Amino acid sequence: MKSLRVVAILAAVLALSTGCGGGKPKVAFVTNNPESFWSIVEAGTRKAAQEEPDIEVLFRKPAQGDAAVQKEVVDTVVNQGVKAVAVSVIDPKNQSAYFKEVAGKTALLTVDNDAKDSGRLCYIGTDNYEAGRAAGRLIQEAMPDGGVLAVFVGDLSGVNARERRQGVLDELAGAKGKELSGVDDGKGEMFGKYKLFRTYVDQPEGPQKAKENAVDAITELQKEPNVCMIGLWAYNPPAILSAVEDKGKLGKIKMVGFDEDPKTLEGIASGHIHGTIVQNPFQFGYQAVKVMAALTRGDKSKIPESKILPIDFRIITKEGGKDYPETVNGVKKSIAVKEFSAELDQLLGK
Repeated sequence: MKSLRVVAILAAVLALSTGCGGGKPKVAFVTNNPESFWSIVEAGTRKAAQEEPDIEVLFRKPAQGDAAVQKEVVDTVVNQGVKAVAVSVIDPKNQSAYFKEVAGKTALLTVDNDAKDSGRLCYIGTDNYEAGRAAGRLIQEAMPDGGVLAVFVGDLSGVNARERRQGVLDELAGAKGKELSGVDDGKGEMFGKYKLFRTYVDQPEGPQKAKENAVDAITELQKEPNVCMIGLWAYNPPAILSAVEDKGKLGKIKMVGFDEDPKTLEGIASGHIHGTIVQNPFQFGYQAVKVMAALTRGDKSKIPESKILPIDFRIITKEGGKDYPETVNGVKKSIAVKEFSAELDQLLGK
């Protein structure tokens, strides 16, 4: 009788140690940094998790936007036995070999920033090139007679940042397709009526360095009468706005941004920022969990043949609705900032 109890105890311990104790299958979402942008993504994962009660969703944010730190986070969730993992890849060129190893252990999705050679099953995210072109149109609205541009971004190693920047410059140049190549192309050159002064990067320091870069640009361009500062990552527009305000340049320097940081939306509402391009990050999280949940059931039908699940961007301005299609898939393509803020608050349960 004692031996039977011992066997039962050993079996229970073995089940717990191998994750086979009848628990829910786990899936994970790993971001590329700890910024507030990802809180909206997390809200999307929570909504999908409520609709998929048969899985457990792990949401993890690395302490900083560093590939080595992200690797530790991904390794941890993989070692926890997740059945699928969705990752916003920091450095596709240098991380692809590592993510191929991850893809050999669990189902891999990329979200927000792609790594085509990683063995991922699907990319979920924005067409960043077209989003960049939309930002270019906002620049033309804000500064129709041309001028000097300063571009700000966390890092240009990611595909998303490079394509956004390229889209901006191609739109201003009147290009019909992806005609630029290389990260540094265009520095000091003319694109239509617009001169690119410089592209500033701030990683690994992040938001504080972003503001320092904006202050430097204002100083370097103080003799230029027409300047537009463009922030390509979520924290860049608030950093630019803060620097412009500190230097007493509100109303004198134009600003265009990406993403829906609360400070960016406040800047648009006050008329200091002309507009921003938003990616619908709620859908990043929601769709990633939906696809991963299906994969845990052996269902690959949610993965498109193209292996790309597009999430459409939107254009946010003070008034909204200008020069853009009224709706795309039932959603307003261009929307006034107050209406968008109300939508966002509802999504976040505020």
